Amino acid sequence: MTPTLTQKALHTIRFLSADTVQQANSGHPGLPMGAAAIAYTIFTRHLRHNPRNPQWANRDRFILSGGHGSALLYSMLHLTGYDLPLDELKRFRQWKSLTPGHPEFGLRRERSDERWTPGVETTTGPLGAGFSNGVGMAVAEAHLAAEFGSAIVDHYTYALVTDGDLMEGVAAEAASWAGHLSLGKLIYLYDDNRISIDGSTDLSFTEDRAARFAAYGWHIQTVENGSTDVDAIDAAITAAKADPRPSLILCRTVIGYGAPTRAGTSKAHGEPLGDAELDAAKDAVGWPKERFYIPEDVLAHFRETVDRGRETESAWNKVFEQYKAKEPEKAAAFERRMNGELPEGWDTDLPVFPADPKGLATRAASGKALNHFAGKIPELLGGSADLAPSNNTKLDGTPAFQKNSPEGRNFHFGVREHGMGGAVNGMAYHGGLRPFGATFLVFADYMRAPLRLSALSHLPSIWVFTHDSIGVGEDGPTHQPIEHVASLRAIPNLTVIRPGDANETVYAWKSALANTHGPTALVLTRQNLPTLDRTLYADASGAEKGAYVLAQVGEGEPQLVLMASGSELSLVVDAGMRLAAEGVCVRLVSFPSWELFEKQDDGYRAEVLPAGAKKLAVEAGIRQGWERYADAVLSIDHYGASAPGNVLFKEFGFTVENVIKQARKLL
Repeated sequence: MTPTLTQKALHTIRFLSADTVQQANSGHPGLPMGAAAIAYTIFTRHLRHNPRNPQWANRDRFILSGGHGSALLYSMLHLTGYDLPLDELKRFRQWKSLTPGHPEFGLRRERSDERWTPGVETTTGPLGAGFSNGVGMAVAEAHLAAEFGSAIVDHYTYALVTDGDLMEGVAAEAASWAGHLSLGKLIYLYDDNRISIDGSTDLSFTEDRAARFAAYGWHIQTVENGSTDVDAIDAAITAAKADPRPSLILCRTVIGYGAPTRAGTSKAHGEPLGDAELDAAKDAVGWPKERFYIPEDVLAHFRETVDRGRETESAWNKVFEQYKAKEPEKAAAFERRMNGELPEGWDTDLPVFPADPKGLATRAASGKALNHFAGKIPELLGGSADLAPSNNTKLDGTPAFQKNSPEGRNFHFGVREHGMGGAVNGMAYHGGLRPFGATFLVFADYMRAPLRLSALSHLPSIWVFTHDSIGVGEDGPTHQPIEHVASLRAIPNLTVIRPGDANETVYAWKSALANTHGPTALVLTRQNLPTLDRTLYADASGAEKGAYVLAQVGEGEPQLVLMASGSELSLVVDAGMRLAAEGVCVRLVSFPSWELFEKQDDGYRAEVLPAGAKKLAVEAGIRQGWERYADAVLSIDHYGASAPGNVLFKEFGFTVENVIKQARKLL
């Protein structure tokens, strides 16, 4: 490598990215131009990857946490030989292109487009998301290495992070946890350009970033000229690999490097440079003004990555073949898990809870179901935001995941709901694990972004939310989730399941684990719920269809459908029995999941909810959305109060008597 070729490679990255933005007349040229040397150094000198097999299990992961700079990632993927043609860069931010405005992971099924952008490891739209995802990836690497051996699992997670990432609270949560765990395979390079949309970061962001991350327990280095000094960046990454702590390399850069009037200003951040500014930048270094120009010698240099990647994977494949001969069961398990397949027999011999009028809280039933499935699915692991005893999420027979016990399957996320959400998604992005994260339902607000991103990215993350509704009682309205179930149901591709008794909870977990192309939220009670007698009512497996007929009581065609989810199910059952005794033909419907119900065919849905009957839904939350199924809704559309849960149910009308009253009114 001569300095001239290095410089040409950096110019190529800068101008290819800027041309991409200019062609679209939309995007962010500043980050790619300022951070080109960082990306170049990672991709050509350190990243172990195979562009012709982007899903190779033992590849290093690279995250562009500052997803607004996506043109940089697309330029690097094209140049290093991924299946991302130049024409896709020319269609940046356009309909059905493989170069969306911010990087998107996974299949875009909602657009009938089965392709996805190869080499994109995470969906990085909201700042801080990629930062926290990388922590989860490093956790996954450490756990899988402990389980299958470092000969099979041994890779790094790199990320390019920005001022905005470090400002976001989720980064603080994730960085604190990563430092505690000493995740030494985590290397973040900070594009320290000190410019945000409003202007200089001196307006709002003046803390000592290096000291802050050192306090978290990170290894800290500084590169003074991060926009051009490839050798210094290279040396810093090498030093980071040798340190047992997670690493932050502060690379002092110039946003929009090379732009004659916009470099170092906020004008380079969120809008194209304009033809005149872009041409002037090219003139300054003697670069052709031709758009999307890539010198042949530079392309040949970048494409060396293809052969190098093929050789790297081939060497690993040989090791894996030897491993397979020596440890066939472990090798088969590794392949199965990295393919996202569940083990044979995982859904057999399900727990059955006997009928019990006093019953069991669904959070307690969930804990038993979780441990049952964890015994059959070794990749099932997770934890709570400092609430494991309350969420019932502790896995028996396995230690906590800590720096000295990476084989552990119990995670102590601390009181870090947002960071937990990002890390759980990171484990799911990585593959080989089925992670879950748990907290109180009311705190789902703190993790809205990772919930949404798990749905957008079709991740099989599992979210366990306990202490639902006004049943929380004495903790008061700050802890009583009224609107939260509706807000979760509003997220496309998130399956929300609110089981009505212990046996439905088992099938809720079964549905969550079977959902390998999207996330699932389990909504569970703190208070005990009666366990229904399944010799009198339909089998709880009906919960897998989202809604099912528990029983029909009374003579003739149904006049009334009483439907409910969760803790209100027993109310409609008791009310239905009393109405039937009065001569009303009542259909009792358990309705734990709208999303699962909507996946059933029209015939089944019409059978459960017959057109000729009046329909009353009962839920101790806001009524929003129930109108699609019900003629009337008994709900609570205001905040709760501080009192025992049974008192609140009575005072706010969630009684058998009031269900009957509302049913009579409807009839």
